[in-house]
Amino acid sequence: MKSLAIHGKEDIRWEDREVPTPGDGEVRLRVNYVGICGSDLHYYFHGANGEYTIREPLTPGHELSGVVDLDPSGRLSPGTPVTVHPARYGASVPGLEDRPHLRAGGDYLGSAAADPHRQGGASELLIVEDHMIRVLPEGLPLERAALAEPLAVAIHAAGLAGDLTGRRVLVIGAGPIGLLVVAAAKNAGASTVAAGDVRDEPLDRARTLGATELHLVGRDAIENESYDVVFECSGVAVALTQAVRAVRRAGTVVQVGMLPNAEIGVNLAPMLAKELTIRGAFRFSTEIDDAVALLSASDALDSVISHVVPASDAVQAFELARDSSASAKVLLSL
Repeated sequence: MKSLAIHGKEDIRWEDREVPTPGDGEVRLRVNYVGICGSDLHYYFHGANGEYTIREPLTPGHELSGVVDLDPSGRLSPGTPVTVHPARYGASVPGLEDRPHLRAGGDYLGSAAADPHRQGGASELLIVEDHMIRVLPEGLPLERAALAEPLAVAIHAAGLAGDLTGRRVLVIGAGPIGLLVVAAAKNAGASTVAAGDVRDEPLDRARTLGATELHLVGRDAIENESYDVVFECSGVAVALTQAVRAVRRAGTVVQVGMLPNAEIGVNLAPMLAKELTIRGAFRFSTEIDDAVALLSASDALDSVISHVVPASDAVQAFELARDSSASAKVLLSL
């Protein structure tokens, strides 16, 4: 079989691997699609994602869909369409009973955080534990189902903001996650969803998903205190400063974009006088089930997928995924 492997900065290879054999409690999947995430881009272009450096060849990918290839237990038939919850959680911790994704000691598909690394889904065949599998509803295309993991991230972020019914919401950063946050906020009942980005093309995509107010950052001024909730999805320090200014008094800012692991310049002074709530958003817990249901109910999110590229052309795919003017979500086909 073939697998992608990142060996270091801008060094990705389509390699031969031995066919893996599932053990007790495991299932072998035949992967069809894998989404390229921001963390995958960091691993490829920089050889590291934040503090996590590639120390051995890493197969990327935690956004995936495929079919069951072999289930030794016989519970799942070959050909059953599935997606995967990519997390394995650490030991239970008092106070985190309802937030298992925050426990220390867990791991995530396609991550260099652990040593040895947790290999990811960009492989023709993949072994996962059976509790990670989510069987897809009839009629949900595998291509769209590859959005389940990032949509779960967006749904989780929307939930952290509280009840969005009737709220005015701003999403800063209209990349793939920002687009899915736009959709999640609309689905959660926001009365107005605005989007801000430094480029026109992502804003056009946000409009197709229901954003009714668009702000081209650097040209259009966003009025101070004009939104009840702001989701910062770009991971850029100046955007967090903008979020704090744009949110109303006693409002909420949810930081979704991954900020650099470094000292950064952010002006949080308005936070005090406004008594703001600023919340970090990290992955998700059970929201992948909500994501699968939402993807099954409508084809509206198909527009988030801009390109499907063969995994053997991974260099082209990663270059394309890095260019937010040219692409939204790029999928690898295997």
